[in-house]
Amino acid sequence: LFHRTVDTGLQHGTVTVLMEKEGYEVTTYRVDGEYEDGRHPKEVTFTASREEDLKRRDFTINAMAYNPSSGLVDLFGGLEDIERKIIRCVGDPDRRFREDGLRMLRALRFASVYGMKIEDAAASAIHRNKDLLREIAAERVQSELTKMLCGKGAAAVLRGFSDVLTVPIPELAPMFGFGQHNPHHDRDVWEHTIAVVEYTPPEPILRWAALLHDIGKPSCFSRTEDGVGHFFGHAEQSTVMAEQILNRLRFDRDGRERIVRLVRFHDMPLTADRRLVKRLLSKHGEEAARQLIELHRADTWGQSAVCKPRLAVFDAMDAIVEEILREEACFSLKDLAVNGTDMLDLGFRGREIGAVLQKCLDAVLDERAANDREELLSFARAERTAAK
Repeated sequence: LFHRTVDTGLQHGTVTVLMEKEGYEVTTYRVDGEYEDGRHPKEVTFTASREEDLKRRDFTINAMAYNPSSGLVDLFGGLEDIERKIIRCVGDPDRRFREDGLRMLRALRFASVYGMKIEDAAASAIHRNKDLLREIAAERVQSELTKMLCGKGAAAVLRGFSDVLTVPIPELAPMFGFGQHNPHHDRDVWEHTIAVVEYTPPEPILRWAALLHDIGKPSCFSRTEDGVGHFFGHAEQSTVMAEQILNRLRFDRDGRERIVRLVRFHDMPLTADRRLVKRLLSKHGEEAARQLIELHRADTWGQSAVCKPRLAVFDAMDAIVEEILREEACFSLKDLAVNGTDMLDLGFRGREIGAVLQKCLDAVLDERAANDREELLSFARAERTAAK
């Protein structure tokens, strides 16, 4: 029928039809055989029955078809479920999830992204069959969890299906109901975490950092004599645990490093001071610096009312970042108005060159010197004289 096709998945009846520069997947109606691996049917049988094809699908909202002559074909009430914002399985929920365990995470993702409610029978089946997620490839789990975390309904899913999430991330369980016994917190560790996720912009790096930022708290808990709870060293512990979790979920190196960086520095002291903001930009770069401020802001929103005055600090820091970037300020050695050759000409040798350039950068960041060639040469000469 078509001039150009690609054999995308002939065993499942799928070819890709190429028309000009676009590719369109075309799949024959089919009936699935037994699911032996909890993910894929052992075999498929092709059929001329549209109804048989739609019956094998996961949710009613995904079991509709359209034909220009007959219009919408909706055998299972998918359109009504979309209008009611309900996620409902086609047929027996237990059977659907045992056929393919990933469908459970897809349900959570749809609920979060589209602000839908999982119908009671399907929700109960997800809780019953959650252990099937152990058999799902880590990459697929990571992909679905990331989309779920970035959805507008992420908080409701985290709260309602926390037990399901402990299958791929068992480290979450100790956070549930763990009281903080501290005036800065009026929520337990898990409810605080949910609030931080909710207040964080829906970007994958930030949402994962929000989910994992306090995961080490339960193992770091202690109380002083006055009964106040403390979590000394929890940022370091959370960093170690976050890295283990992200490795297990097969995150790429760049994503893992960016998330771990935010977890590691999520409770570092921040103030609306130009010099501090410059150092923040110098150490982390613009994107990570902005994300750190966002994570601190969300963390504060998730704390008790005593902490809310700190929100003004983060607003001020945002303004300072914009101001500094407009000035095209110097944040790194490569931006300095002097370089290694200049230091050689001044008589510095070997490791002295890197050390004096770093001192020049520190002086610029601390606003003790301008990023001006003559001023920095003068600064470097003074350093050489002092060293002698």
